Amino acid sequence: MSKTAYVPPKVWRNDAASGGQFASINRPVAGPTHDKDLPVGKQPLQLYSLATPNGVKATILLEELLALGHIGAEYDAWLIRIGEGEQFSSGFVEVNPNSKIPALLDRSVEPAIRVFESGSILLYLAEKFGAFLPKAAHARTETLNWLFWQMGAAPYLGGGFGHFYAYAPEKIEYAINRFSMEAKRQLDVLERRLAESRYLAGDDYSIADIAVWPWYGQLVRGNLYDAAEFLAVEEYPHVQRWAEEIAQRPAVQRGTRVNRTWGDEPTQVPERHSAADLE
Repeated sequence: MSKTAYVPPKVWRNDAASGGQFASINRPVAGPTHDKDLPVGKQPLQLYSLATPNGVKATILLEELLALGHIGAEYDAWLIRIGEGEQFSSGFVEVNPNSKIPALLDRSVEPAIRVFESGSILLYLAEKFGAFLPKAAHARTETLNWLFWQMGAAPYLGGGFGHFYAYAPEKIEYAINRFSMEAKRQLDVLERRLAESRYLAGDDYSIADIAVWPWYGQLVRGNLYDAAEFLAVEEYPHVQRWAEEIAQRPAVQRGTRVNRTWGDEPTQVPERHSAADLE
């Protein structure tokens, strides 16, 4: 607990010193900080990203589409170093005015279509290629239910639990307790669903699983915030079963390597311009 109680001022002003390790890239305004064009490769799809839980959603789906034979899903994946503020370049802001990864530019159509927000990218690609999103009304709606559940839930896991447990400059008991409770509640939501269903939307693997797995699947596998023991993930055996099954998919293994700059060298593929880059 803090020794001195914090009293909010009448008007909040930005104090960069309060941002911890993210102080250099956090700011209360939008827009570009510098002029720089984005690189463009030869593939139909141009992805600008980093292998965070949100970033790998796009690369996993693209690799899954290629595995199904959709050659139109070939893509160039360009590394965006968010710790260095590359998401604030003028070129990136043109593709995503929110300055968050991943961002996608579909140059297979004229004019090119920009797609930002990971959920929007998953939905766009699934509809474009007619894969991993059921056509029947009930199954399609269930898939979208879980896709949008992830969009609303994961900020509590990442910006809430993950930030205060792993990244905040000081450990705040109230904040950690608050978001640990919510993280475990969310895991219980998934546990109850996966106790009755192989995948989130039913019997078939879908963009719902691709959206949820990088966050909650990796959490229970011990690959997120080093928090598996703290959150007692063994209490969620159905989530663990689901997480391991998805982790064994070759396209998932390929997708999680793209735009990755950390870990063992074989797992790192900072940029991807063809399938050969993953061999």
